Amino acid sequence: MTTAAPGKAPAKLNDLGAYVEGLLKDWDTPGTAVAVVEDGEIVFRQGFGKRNLAEDLPVTTSTVFSIASCTKSICAASLAILADEGKLDWETPVRAYLPDFALADPVATERITPRDLVTHRSGLPRHDAVWYGSGLSREEMVRRLRYLEPTTDLRAVWQYQNLMYLTAGYLAGKLAGCEWEALVQQRLFDPLGMTDSACSVTRAEQMPDHARPYREQDDETKEVPFRNIDAIAPAGAITSSIDDMSRWLLLNLNRGEYDGGRIISEAQMAQLHAPQMVMPTWNKYPESSLPAYAHGWAVDSYRGHTKVSHGGNIDGFSSLVSFLPDHGLGVVALTNKAGSPIPNAITCTVFDRLLGLPAVPWNERFLKDAADVKAAAGAGKDRTATERVTGTSPSHPLADYAGTYEHPGYGRMVIGLKDDALDVRFNAMMGPLPHRHYDTFDHEYQGLGATVPFTFTTDAGGDIVSVAAPLEPTVKDIVFTRRPPAEMQDERFLEGLVGIYDWSGQPLVVSFRDSTTLQVAIPGMPAADLAPRRGTEFRVGDRTGFRLEFVVDAAGKATAVTLITPFGVHVATKS
Repeated sequence: MTTAAPGKAPAKLNDLGAYVEGLLKDWDTPGTAVAVVEDGEIVFRQGFGKRNLAEDLPVTTSTVFSIASCTKSICAASLAILADEGKLDWETPVRAYLPDFALADPVATERITPRDLVTHRSGLPRHDAVWYGSGLSREEMVRRLRYLEPTTDLRAVWQYQNLMYLTAGYLAGKLAGCEWEALVQQRLFDPLGMTDSACSVTRAEQMPDHARPYREQDDETKEVPFRNIDAIAPAGAITSSIDDMSRWLLLNLNRGEYDGGRIISEAQMAQLHAPQMVMPTWNKYPESSLPAYAHGWAVDSYRGHTKVSHGGNIDGFSSLVSFLPDHGLGVVALTNKAGSPIPNAITCTVFDRLLGLPAVPWNERFLKDAADVKAAAGAGKDRTATERVTGTSPSHPLADYAGTYEHPGYGRMVIGLKDDALDVRFNAMMGPLPHRHYDTFDHEYQGLGATVPFTFTTDAGGDIVSVAAPLEPTVKDIVFTRRPPAEMQDERFLEGLVGIYDWSGQPLVVSFRDSTTLQVAIPGMPAADLAPRRGTEFRVGDRTGFRLEFVVDAAGKATAVTLITPFGVHVATKS
């Protein structure tokens, strides 16, 4: 344990250190750091346990942790700064600032505002598999929003949505004339003296006093790699220490002022903390009311006292930043273990003590909750096993399933074949794809601790044309369409097929629609795109059973084409 930083801790917190040490033991967690602010001062600030188990390094008050989704309040604050400058209006549609912005819902596209982006009411569910583990740029992810299925109308329901926060940060950068990271550094971190903080997980790993990430796996606490989520930084990539985050707490408790200087106007701070959407979240315990979401903050009543807070979880880290505005009281708790309830247990216990409320056995409650979740997860795996249909086999040789599949929003998925077994490579999903039944294969996804089924579809011609997986459980399965062999989209290859073919005295015309796509005009039928199948064979648009197979010479030039239809086979020679 490190020495507490200067600050006169209230007597009610005298044994808080022993309580925290007990939490680390009960939850097999390497380390945590805690800061408490009260009446404009930091009254408690201390690190506990280890930031690095392998090297036996302690947590200090300047140890850097990922704060994960606690980033969201800082992202919303960056928009408030731009609103103070007159560069942004919360109620002006996003398209007024980003003309190319689009969602799948055309009405939402025209009406969604910056306030909607940061209050989780876009109509979109999470769709986290789009960004988690992907190498996409921020701009590319914003472009792909138009291909993601919504579940509700704009402003109808609160649904947590990281991609909207990415968009908010992208918008802020465009309006500020710099990257979002630079805006936050110059307008928040620098004036607050947050010298340990960065808008990047990868930068944190390079800092000398950083916490290593851990997670529970097979009932053991194991170190995991840092997850590079810098592209989606406005939603959750900030890294910081309790030294710095206590300053962030003071700014919020002081309504936009810090150390005598005004950073955000009081009017904008009031908006940031103002509830906007009821969160359909069931509170198991009576101490907390039904929460509402503000701008990067959740607002509820904790034992009769208004509480503003936000938690965060990402690979290897858990965090919670909370304050009671009517009491000038705030707590930040950071840990280096994923999915840890320690920040919640610490925060609730500190509030109870400083408010003089009867003690609540928070740790005991959370231990029981964790045991119940673990038991339910085991039962779920047992049920998955019983749902398998025995005695089945794939409809094709495994080699036929291998290939590259694509979704316009989610990107590319590669199904590979190695040692007579399939595997999947899609963003953070990488590993074996054993057979479940029929044309469904399973992937044990460690990121979710869940089994994800992948179901392949065969067309009328017997070809595997797509694979679907429930990557966003609140919408239909996400369908990835098989990409054709690269050589069948090569412009030089396609050029050899272009021309006019004599079909019993009538012209059958094959031409370019674009540099990688051919189209065909068949007498009596509208023009249709040609979709590559294999070799020199193409499907004709969406017309079931219609195919064209070209006959080519040694130079790769077509001499004839065979039109295969449900009604017969026809040969046309090149004119």
